[in-house]
Amino acid sequence: MSSDSTPPLAAALRAGAVVLDGGMSNQLESAGHDLGDALWSARLLAERPEAVTEAHLAYFRAGANVAITASYQATFEGFARRGIGREEAARLLALSVELARDAARRARAEGITRPLWVAASAGPYGAMLADGSEYRGRYGLSVAELERFHRARLEVLAGAAPDVLALETVPDADEAAALLRAVRGLGVPAWLSYTVDGDRTRAGQPLAEAFAPAADADEVIAVGVNCCAPKDVGRAVRIAARVTGKPVVAYPNSGESWDAAAHAWDGRAGFRAEQVAEWREEGARLIGGCCRVGPRTITTIARTLTPA
Repeated sequence: MSSDSTPPLAAALRAGAVVLDGGMSNQLESAGHDLGDALWSARLLAERPEAVTEAHLAYFRAGANVAITASYQATFEGFARRGIGREEAARLLALSVELARDAARRARAEGITRPLWVAASAGPYGAMLADGSEYRGRYGLSVAELERFHRARLEVLAGAAPDVLALETVPDADEAAALLRAVRGLGVPAWLSYTVDGDRTRAGQPLAEAFAPAADADEVIAVGVNCCAPKDVGRAVRIAARVTGKPVVAYPNSGESWDAAAHAWDGRAGFRAEQVAEWREEGARLIGGCCRVGPRTITTIARTLTPA
């Protein structure tokens, strides 16, 4: 956990809004790094770890309070396909947390005094497949099978002592059920965020039903949405707040959409600063951006949520 006097994230959420970072991949790509393989940003954990630290630091400088680690697509199975054994894969998973911690230490050395936290990212099963299925769900696996898949790396990430586990971009309520089971007993709080289409998960379940199990999960300190269109956030925030009574997390994409076949983004950005204030009024407390949202937008969000 945080080694300075930073309060627990759950306490901060009870007190007000907290600023999340933006997209790790676009920040790395803007620095000139090629992410064109199945491991995506997780490849740089092995090849260019200093680049990951720099990306986190850019977001802290921009006004973020929370750095989300580069472990979204980091799994034992994915690393194995690249010839990386289990022991080294576990080291890289833990390293993702340490790199974010190092960025926080560097931010402190630069004079940044606001609270800083590290969220260890655990993406959905579909992220490991690298075929766009994290935007569909329905993998043909049972809840028990998904729990086993997630538990192994969550144990490693929790052992690296992040402030929170980010169970993110979940497309399917069944996978959410598996994740809620997988985090039990790890001793680290978590947030759960779905990727959505309108008022349903990507797999088609009504959000009211999908959010409901998180209401009784003691480990979950926030619930909400990420990696979705900004236009879908407001309604989802209202549903999450009403159903769970917990602080809501919201960090959408820029508004562009991902074309899995072409491996490219399409459409126009539609993330507006005034939306952030509206989401806060609806119950959002953890607010930032996901894919294609960079430091400039995070600065705007920080100024909106925590004006001088």
